[in-house]
Amino acid sequence: MHLEEKTLGVEEIYNGKIIRITKEQIELENGKQSIREVVYHSGGVCVLPVDNDGNIYLVKQFRYPFKTVLLEIPAGKREAGEEPLACGIRELKEEIGAEAESVVSLGKLYPTVAYDTEVIYMYLATGLSFGETHLDEGEFIDVVKMPFDKAYQMVIDDEIPDAKTQIAILKAKNFIK
Repeated sequence: MHLEEKTLGVEEIYNGKIIRITKEQIELENGKQSIREVVYHSGGVCVLPVDNDGNIYLVKQFRYPFKTVLLEIPAGKREAGEEPLACGIRELKEEIGAEAESVVSLGKLYPTVAYDTEVIYMYLATGLSFGETHLDEGEFIDVVKMPFDKAYQMVIDDEIPDAKTQIAILKAKNFIK
């Protein structure tokens, strides 16, 4: 049982629209018991859209937990049973009105490994064509177009604090010259 923890019991604390929270009794590898509080989340997808001129499209959105507007790549929560790629294509259309000729995986990330089950799948979208956006009810965003190199430098200079956006931009540097 090296580097493993055994679940002994689970108590549901909260079951909401986006997350479920449990308090779990566990057994450590040394036989002692402890508690883990776990946030269960269906996960999400983010898409870095890049046009033929090397510009990327970001969204500005108020993020309530931080009480501020953040600059992020288009992203959204996966619905139950929804494939990550389908979610990414849907979010790209909803948030910036774009369709892509090519969508390639940039991998996945675990944003908060100590207590949250969320997995975010990342994609790079190219060959963009634009139409109308289809924002979710209660979603308010501004679309920002900027050169990839400027966004990359903003990540390096700590001007874009959103983790999924940082990682997708840093990984995309391998594809964008």
